[in-house]
Amino acid sequence: MKSHSIALIPGDGIGRDVTAAAWTVLETAAKNFGFALTGTEFPWSCRFFKETGRMLPEDGIETLRGFDAILLGAVGWPAEVPDSVSLHGLLLPIRKAFVQYANIRPHRLLPGVKGPLRAENFDILCIRENTEGEYSGAGGRVHQGTLDEVAVETSIFTRAGVERILRFGFEQARSRQRKLASVTKSNAQKYSMVFWDEITRKLAADYPDVEVTSYHVDALAARMIMAPESLDVVVASNLFGDILTDIGAAIQGGLGYAASANINPDRSAPSMFEPVHGSAPDIAHLGIANPIATIWSGAMMLDHLGEKAAAGRVMKAVEATTARGIGTTPGKDSTEAITAAIVAALT
Repeated sequence: MKSHSIALIPGDGIGRDVTAAAWTVLETAAKNFGFALTGTEFPWSCRFFKETGRMLPEDGIETLRGFDAILLGAVGWPAEVPDSVSLHGLLLPIRKAFVQYANIRPHRLLPGVKGPLRAENFDILCIRENTEGEYSGAGGRVHQGTLDEVAVETSIFTRAGVERILRFGFEQARSRQRKLASVTKSNAQKYSMVFWDEITRKLAADYPDVEVTSYHVDALAARMIMAPESLDVVVASNLFGDILTDIGAAIQGGLGYAASANINPDRSAPSMFEPVHGSAPDIAHLGIANPIATIWSGAMMLDHLGEKAAAGRVMKAVEATTARGIGTTPGKDSTEAITAAIVAALT
């Protein structure tokens, strides 16, 4: 029997609940489709940081390298550990070490889910550059605590980094509606974003079958709200992609449906799959976290592992569940009830 080894990092807050829920669904799908998932859980989290002074141990990256994929719940507990510490201590090191440069986030309304817009027939795939750009971590502070204090944060855009994420976006567009929206702010950022626009125009010649439109990020943000059905694949830098995908989550009904994949396209290292809703300390341990974003992320993981039939079946089970009104109203259904309904729809 074919088997896939999965590193499970439940993390903090509701991360533990939604990871357990997704794992239940994924194991059921694996059993139904004749393959196995072997999960190994790691306690890396803000609690781990409080106990050890690290978000993951020194050998954490090498430990993860041996797995086929990583399923992460949520990381963060700002009351005890600053978000800048938890993010730079766990998520960003994993993304960079494993060259997970393509962050994929799907945005569409599931059956039975009501979004805040009149539009209902949009299907946007956001591709976010995931390892450099505005989140490169280059910079520093001097004269701290004085009136002369200076903080410098430098964005880094490499030709290799920009070209590979744009090519990834073009390929995704080619497999869908052949429409690509490239997002910059080149009227104000005359070096990095002009650079991005130039590479977009250069690569467009290699994809004559894809309609390419360049947008400033503010215009694209407005378009996602006013005319989301006009968009197909959106490709953006680390910061712009981060912001735009929160808009995408909002218009698809909320963060409870916001799935994501951090992909290493050449498969030289494991990819990581996670919901983007965070640890939600305000509802942690109440048992009402919506696990659909994590289950959707898990379906993306199965697809990446080559289990496409199982991935499709998981998504059909999710859609059948929301079509019945289960998991469509925040706080109405328990995590356990939503999970049970999706498992039942799988059989």
